[in-house]
Amino acid sequence: MGKLKKIKVHIADDHRVLIDGIVAVLNNEKDIDVVGSSLNGNQVLEWYTTNTSDVLILDINMPDIDGIAVIKEFNKRDFKPKIIILSSYDEMKLIKEVVKIGAKGFLAKNCTGDQIIEAIKTVCAGNHYFSESIQRKITMSFSESEVNENKSLPKPLTDREQEVLVLIAKEYNTREISESLFISVNTVETHRKNLMKKLQVKNVVGLALYAHKNNLI
Repeated sequence: MGKLKKIKVHIADDHRVLIDGIVAVLNNEKDIDVVGSSLNGNQVLEWYTTNTSDVLILDINMPDIDGIAVIKEFNKRDFKPKIIILSSYDEMKLIKEVVKIGAKGFLAKNCTGDQIIEAIKTVCAGNHYFSESIQRKITMSFSESEVNENKSLPKPLTDREQEVLVLIAKEYNTREISESLFISVNTVETHRKNLMKKLQVKNVVGLALYAHKNNLI
């Protein structure tokens, strides 16, 4: 049997004690390996110039270069880690901004170790992850005006599209949706694209929020 492939994680925060705490939590996970850490934005960019990881846990408020600037620089340099924001700031404007530029998850700094582990595994599976407090904040702020950015009513969904939407909101990945509905992976992807177009949202987070807002789950 082949050796289990570990999820490689880099942690970037300006507080060494927080990094050490996360490392202590992750060291108990046999399928996660902490491969590096940084105390400021410059160190993050320098590390990824010659190294790689599957996941980057990234603080927003760091010296020299903040987390948002780091993500934007990653996009320019085509660095590919899945980014999870870990921040004491949880304003909706910030959450929306980091998701828009590429973050796959957002955790409050008072989250539990189990949530950090769950977030790492979730984003590695290709899904977004938000801790419960962040999810509540997103749902509460998601108004009809945000759903209908183009000031036009969404087109009605087919029964199959609604089934796919509900499973997306329940954080099923593409293969799980395919198996649950007995349709191909390509068909799931087609429905996902059509849903984003019909509902006038930009990503699966918007789809999930629409489902919550309209009491579909």
